[in-house]
Amino acid sequence: MNTWSVLYDLCMGFGVTLKLFALTLVIAIPLGLLFAVLSMVKFKPVAYLMKVIIWIVRGTPLLLQCVVVTFIPSVLLKIPNKDFAAALGIETMADLQFVFVLAAFALNYACYFAVIYEGGIKAVPHGQYEAGQVLGMTKTQIFFRVVLMQMVRRIVSPMSNEVITLVKDTALARALSVIEIIAIAYEKVNKYAVLTPLLYAGLFYLAFSGLLTILFHLLDKKLSYYTV
Repeated sequence: MNTWSVLYDLCMGFGVTLKLFALTLVIAIPLGLLFAVLSMVKFKPVAYLMKVIIWIVRGTPLLLQCVVVTFIPSVLLKIPNKDFAAALGIETMADLQFVFVLAAFALNYACYFAVIYEGGIKAVPHGQYEAGQVLGMTKTQIFFRVVLMQMVRRIVSPMSNEVITLVKDTALARALSVIEIIAIAYEKVNKYAVLTPLLYAGLFYLAFSGLLTILFHLLDKKLSYYTV
């Protein structure tokens, strides 16, 4: 077994892992905030519908959600996956599978983030809202200028746990033929009949999770200014 060749291939696979990780966060972070707001609106039908969606997503396995998403075009929309890919400008079925996985991951984590956001918003003392009103601020101004940063300070720890969990959950993409680092590690294990590639893959995950832990710790210290 050529160790450097294996490490190079694992790096390529980890690039796909990082792509899935980053795009999931880019979509799920703002989408989760939208879900949180919708679940707290005074119009009860919308709030209840959003809570039911969040309950369903959080109560079912992510892998199952990935599989269900792949059947939406062909079963729900009655559009063959090949035609669906062409409509989106996607050239290969592998890229389409990645889009399906990304959609499932983004929806799943948006629902988890929504619950965290909601808890963070409700944890901000009501006096902060009243202070903003006394200053003549609108509800939007109060949220973005007064509440948001205090909420962010309160949700750093639970968000960091979910983000690190996302790093490991990306391995589920292998089940839908997305060639990420674990898929490549298994291919090398079968090819060379050794477990070393899986060990290397584990070290990639460990190093990245450690880096994220340090970054969230620094962010937590920086945001301590907003503690009330």
